[in-house]
Amino acid sequence: MLAEVKGDDVILCQITSQSKSDPYSIPLEGADFTSRGLNQSSRIRPNRLFTADEGIVRYRAGHVSDAKLNEVVDRLIAILKQP
Repeated sequence: MLAEVKGDDVILCQITSQSKSDPYSIPLEGADFTSRGLNQSSRIRPNRLFTADEGIVRYRAGHVSDAKLNEVVDRLIAILKQP
């Protein structure tokens, strides 16, 4: 989850285990988690955001470190500031 907003919605960012990267994707490894995590190396795609009702989130695979979350936010800001 990238952000919680007032109400029932959450802002989410796609994470994929596909090795194909794009100019915006960020590697996600086991060491990037502060609790639990994913079974394989993945990529965070801050150019793929979406909102969803919090009620459809069935579980959380883990919690990424503040450093990794800040990297995602910085990349998202860079995407939004592109000319």
